[in-house]
Amino acid sequence: MNVIETDGLSKNYGQDVGIKNINLEIKKGEVFGFIGPNGAGKSTFIRTLLGLLIPTSGTANLFGQSIENKPENLRKKIGYLPSEVNYYDGMSSRELLEYHAGFYDHVEQGKIEALGELFELDLNRKIEELSFGNKKKCAIIQSVLHNPELLILDEPTSGLDPLMQNRFFELLEEENKKGTTIFFSSHILAEIQRMCSRAAIIRKGEISAVEDIQSLLEKQMKKARFIFTAQKELAFIEGVQNPLWTNNKLTFDYIGPVKDLIKWMNDLDLKDAVLEEPDLETIFMNYYQ
Repeated sequence: MNVIETDGLSKNYGQDVGIKNINLEIKKGEVFGFIGPNGAGKSTFIRTLLGLLIPTSGTANLFGQSIENKPENLRKKIGYLPSEVNYYDGMSSRELLEYHAGFYDHVEQGKIEALGELFELDLNRKIEELSFGNKKKCAIIQSVLHNPELLILDEPTSGLDPLMQNRFFELLEEENKKGTTIFFSSHILAEIQRMCSRAAIIRKGEISAVEDIQSLLEKQMKKARFIFTAQKELAFIEGVQNPLWTNNKLTFDYIGPVKDLIKWMNDLDLKDAVLEEPDLETIFMNYYQ
């Protein structure tokens, strides 16, 4: 079953395009990445998907239901972590989270305390006394408190130090093991590479690619360095680009099946070889050139 499904979803701000013709299908249990720089349309897509913005055209379904009439039962299935966190002052974190829990009938006893301890959040401090990072921790707890079936995360790690980021990722992995579908929007590519099985790349409000992470990595150029006992004449295989000899060292770029490259390597009298896989940063930039 598709938990998220959009067909031609578009949102304009007057003459400016926010998102254009977004077509996505995200299955139950997926951890799906949404990659793009700031201003690419990530937050606009999320807010339109959640019914917080009215689409200019196209449709969006969550759990097979249209978002058009904002069905009440959908809200209880979704946990949303916005990129910007703003709360009313005057309440403590505990009071805020208990108030939030009151909208649901299946929040586990002691869960607020357990998550507060996990993220080292002082639940008794007033909201206005919290740093941006601690407000973000509060929002993370709020998003998972009611055991949502779908988590929608918009730049979720901003404001978190590396230790808290790692705890957050571990929490997401545990939630996903329970069957939670996760939509992970970020401009930080290492996070997408760690967490997601598939990803969409959004550029100027439009989807440039939707593929599994491994396919994205395999399709990109690899850099190779071969070291021989001496320089020699070689019959290059298809896919080798920009070969350059420096004494007995050959460097080149390669685009093609890795198995073909390995087969060719086995036929050569190599002293040493290094093959560098591209990271998502390199792949991402290829779509923006």
